[in-house]
Amino acid sequence: MRNTRLAAAAAGIALMAGLTACGSEKSGGGGDNSAKGGDSPVQSALAALKKASTATDKQNSAKVEGVNKQTAQGRTMNTSMKGAFDWSGGGMKGQADLTMGTGGQAKAIYLPDAMYVAPATGAPGGKKWMKYDYDTLAEKGGASGAMLKDQMQNNNPARSVQLVLASGKVKALGTETVRGKKTTHYSGTISVSELTRMQSKDLSESDLQALERQFKQQGLKKEKIDLWIDQDDLLVKKREVAKSTDGATSVDATNFYTDYGTTVTVEAPPAGETTDAAAAMGGNSLS
Repeated sequence: MRNTRLAAAAAGIALMAGLTACGSEKSGGGGDNSAKGGDSPVQSALAALKKASTATDKQNSAKVEGVNKQTAQGRTMNTSMKGAFDWSGGGMKGQADLTMGTGGQAKAIYLPDAMYVAPATGAPGGKKWMKYDYDTLAEKGGASGAMLKDQMQNNNPARSVQLVLASGKVKALGTETVRGKKTTHYSGTISVSELTRMQSKDLSESDLQALERQFKQQGLKKEKIDLWIDQDDLLVKKREVAKSTDGATSVDATNFYTDYGTTVTVEAPPAGETTDAAAAMGGNSLS
């Protein structure tokens, strides 16, 4: 169906931007689920992540590099991206260079109300850019479209830390060097039902229930989130892995964050160079 393809294509582009399942409301810490008493390993890890949440949340922008491997319906697609993003204005904006599959190239622009993608081969109608309007995705893409809108408008690197922190389920795995920085590696595993509700800021109860049913049908039960925090309490690397019970559906996404505070200047492409994705998805999707 066209609406399903629209949401799927847009979700693929969002994944390339490093926007996978993470994205929670701010948390004061996973107190209810954390271990009780003393300086237990869990409490120590939670205390460190609380500092990382605060420090990372104070940042307004960063450069991001990411690699994503996604398998669905027998198809596996590897994607990579390199860009810069700013989340200071209440919605994400940024731009990135994307590499899809075996080498297909595209450019992407992200604004608080829409994202624009320029494949190297051009967009339908002889235009350069495809526009994915978030309100349209939410209206026509069902629960998946609503979730994508929520993620694109309520996401930043700190939310990954906040999600693991809110779950209260985390362990420290020791120190590692990530791209020349000394870091501490933390890991947590969260059920998809918990993840769906923790990560979604503005979704309705009906959309949440629909997403939970969708994940159950796909056999997705848990997601493993690994975080690497540097000596300045900033997130420098994130990896998320989710796999269905039969192995047919999976996501393995790794992102690196550098140059916090970088300047990001971006604006929408000219309207005359843009095709609306909702009107053009009757044929092939971009994914």
